[in-house]
Amino acid sequence: MERVRLDKWLWSVRIFKTRNIAAEVCRSGHVKNSTKTLKPSYIVSVGDVLRVKKNGFLMEYKILKIISKRVSATLAQECYDNLTSQEELNKFKDWFIGKARPERREKGAGRPTKRERRVIDEFKGYLMEEE
Repeated sequence: MERVRLDKWLWSVRIFKTRNIAAEVCRSGHVKNSTKTLKPSYIVSVGDVLRVKKNGFLMEYKILKIISKRVSATLAQECYDNLTSQEELNKFKDWFIGKARPERREKGAGRPTKRERRVIDEFKGYLMEEE
């Protein structure tokens, strides 16, 4: 049986974009099972139910398959069952769909620097909020 850390599994099934973000979310207490808050080093097993707070929404997943390498989105969906309530999914859809306009930068401004990118990400709320 393969042993996989929680942060690695969350990254490999594409719940989070990077493993670093998955680990940070775990460290800040936004990933729980039915009884306790989970650390990034928690070893996941088939049948575990995870409650993940992502961008202010409470998502719930049941682990169906253990993988350690990042796979395509279609293969990743076979590894978990999304148990998120319909009310929470509607809240998620209402919030994100149709809200964004195309972003524009001034002509000749070029690509943002690392510092500018951090400021932009913080403004957009990409960083996890504290509970």
